[in-house]
Amino acid sequence: MHNPGNATPDRFPAQDRFADGAQYIAGRLTKGTSGRTHTVVDPATGADVLTYELAGPDDVDAAVAAARAAFPGWAGATPGERSDALHRFAAVLADRAEDFARAESLQCGKPLKLTREFDVPGTVDNAAFFAGAARHLQGQSAGEYSGDHTSYVRREPIGVVGSIAPWNYPLQMAAWKILPAIAAGNTIVLKPAEITPLTSLMFAQAATEAGIPDGVINIVSGTGREAGEHLVAHPDVAMTSFTGSTAVGKRVAEVATATVKRLHLELGGKAPFLVFDDADLDAAVNGAVAGALINTGQDCTAATRAYVQRPLYEAFVEKTAALMDTVRVGDPFAPGTDLGPLVGHVQRDRVAAFVDRARSYARVVCGGEAPEGDLKDGAYYRPTLIADAAQDSEVVQSEIFGPVLVVLPFDTDDEGIRLANDTPYGLAASAWSRDVYRANRATREIKAGCVWINDHIPIISEMPHGGYKASGFGKDMSAYSFEEYTQVKHVMFDNTAVAAKDWHRTVFGDR
Repeated sequence: MHNPGNATPDRFPAQDRFADGAQYIAGRLTKGTSGRTHTVVDPATGADVLTYELAGPDDVDAAVAAARAAFPGWAGATPGERSDALHRFAAVLADRAEDFARAESLQCGKPLKLTREFDVPGTVDNAAFFAGAARHLQGQSAGEYSGDHTSYVRREPIGVVGSIAPWNYPLQMAAWKILPAIAAGNTIVLKPAEITPLTSLMFAQAATEAGIPDGVINIVSGTGREAGEHLVAHPDVAMTSFTGSTAVGKRVAEVATATVKRLHLELGGKAPFLVFDDADLDAAVNGAVAGALINTGQDCTAATRAYVQRPLYEAFVEKTAALMDTVRVGDPFAPGTDLGPLVGHVQRDRVAAFVDRARSYARVVCGGEAPEGDLKDGAYYRPTLIADAAQDSEVVQSEIFGPVLVVLPFDTDDEGIRLANDTPYGLAASAWSRDVYRANRATREIKAGCVWINDHIPIISEMPHGGYKASGFGKDMSAYSFEEYTQVKHVMFDNTAVAAKDWHRTVFGDR
């Protein structure tokens, strides 16, 4: 599927940077011991970027052991000490911003303007946020709730967290998993997707450079079936956090329940984009194209189903297709590129198959093909708009994960909200209206973990991210994520100093 070769030096020298291996355990790079290798491929050119030894069960065991050994010291550090370390970490990330941007673009195919202006700054901001949040692990106020006792609540770290991150946002997902976990005093073993390990490894190296102790953050680069399942099933892992498809999430939950560990799942999405007839049409069109095409559509929260009220439907389809046709598809490292390739040829061909099947029951308005010429060796696919599909059709109900937007009409507000809720997913949604009452109704009645009004996609460190229904449960980012990564303990002190308490008679003796 790709042409062997060396990635050009001006992209990112991955083979040199990871010559010592693509596992990061107890503060150093090491080679995997599975006996098998994997090659990271530049999806824009088909060139080989890095061939490395995959992690096996022994590497997972070593990483968990390192995290377990580091846990008492890290958990015992004061919130201020952890906060200081995370502030230094944010500074190192900011200092290495261009390196991170180029490595992320190389392994994922993201345009440099996206990694420079979205992925990397968002990650730095996340680190700065959790540096502050580390000082605010608070429980309920102390009080005499029974009359004879003083109660208070402690929030304590859980232990070793075993997390699995996806390939679409490797750097940001590493941050979303690692930062709240370690800010709360846990240690972690992260398994990135084996096709995109570069920036997760760099993230762990930056943490070491910032003075975070060895073993607090460990990275195992291996397959889900071998390294991932072993990590989730490990008896010394107290919690699993997984981001990925709903199908794989079900398997993760099945494995995790065997050891009764805490589970956090952020799964698939099929975000509705609900346009009422009083919406600003140009704003909705711009929002739809940006929301559908971000990261070449490989985003769980991407706008994938546009429901447009009948009076605006035809104009929306026409204007959206025209705007999509202006999007510049090209090499991620080339100036002016708007849309890069998908993460690989397998994913590109999967997206193309969805579109090709849809031709039999819907109208492909624009796109629907891979470009030729200079881009023919890459995993490119043109921005695609599909209209007139049925609500129960595959392209409306299934997660395509590519630069494809499906547009359907609706008549009444009731119908629009019903259609928006009519998939198994509930991760994100948006509604477009100038009417505050309509907008408020949409926020109440759309079943999703995030509902934007007159925008689609922006996320901020201070607010939680997570889904309803088949999109999983639990929150990333924000102070709410501490609820995922801490144990709540009730402490109760007797205040009476009485040996024979009145309640004892319910067990023995009389009043």
